[in-house]
Amino acid sequence: MQHPIEPSKAKAAATYNAASDHFDDEPLAFWDRYGRRTVERLALTAGSTVLDVGCGSGASAIPAASIVGPVGHVIGVDLAERLLDLAREKARRKGLCNVEFRHSDMEALGFPDAMFDAVISVFSIFFVPDMTKQVAELWRMVRPGGQLALTTWGPRMFEPGSGAWWNAVKAHAPDLHSAFTPWERITTVEAVRDLLTDAGVRDPTVVAEAGQQNLRTADDWWMIVMGSGYRWTIDQMNAETAQRIREDSLQQLRDYGATSVETNVIYAVARKTPP
Repeated sequence: MQHPIEPSKAKAAATYNAASDHFDDEPLAFWDRYGRRTVERLALTAGSTVLDVGCGSGASAIPAASIVGPVGHVIGVDLAERLLDLAREKARRKGLCNVEFRHSDMEALGFPDAMFDAVISVFSIFFVPDMTKQVAELWRMVRPGGQLALTTWGPRMFEPGSGAWWNAVKAHAPDLHSAFTPWERITTVEAVRDLLTDAGVRDPTVVAEAGQQNLRTADDWWMIVMGSGYRWTIDQMNAETAQRIREDSLQQLRDYGATSVETNVIYAVARKTPP
């Protein structure tokens, strides 16, 4: 990118670049699962053009590229370059030549009006301070007759793991404790519907889906921590503190008898009516 990015965006990029070393581990299979399910809700057709904003390691962009075929085209954008490298390698292994991955800021994409048959945002819209403005920008790029798909986390994300994690952070690194996470601004169907309608998106279909990620052992929870947004907090502490938090949070999960964590999501899809 030509200009330095804002501190909050630099933080997000650093977090997910670091998390890339665990991003595709088995306990984080939910990334691919919800990316694929988002694409399935769009019923894409061969030849479509698709923009995937906050594409990560290709969880939505790669399934979309497989569907739209060689005459279609998919562009995935993200701030985390290491995730983009993972996405490119996945596309290469699948022999997909109709998808490209760009290092880019979702607030400064600069694509023309009505350029895409579908615009997708999976677990990314909450990273901008003005979500309404960003949804309006994504909607601007959808052609008449095209679709916008937005997926975000529902309530109780990663519980009981999340609760155990923050309890341990509060006990061992209280200066890093923050029970609030950006996705908590839109964890209900009503909040997501209001976000879209306030952005000028008409008649969105918004549905909640309960989900869970199975844990083979409590140790799988730590892998989720290392491959998700919690990674930033880990990288701010020394190894000794991180180890204490690991042991504390995993023991809490063992005591709880946890065999899974919640991965509830909310899907929103809207079609732009031709004038």
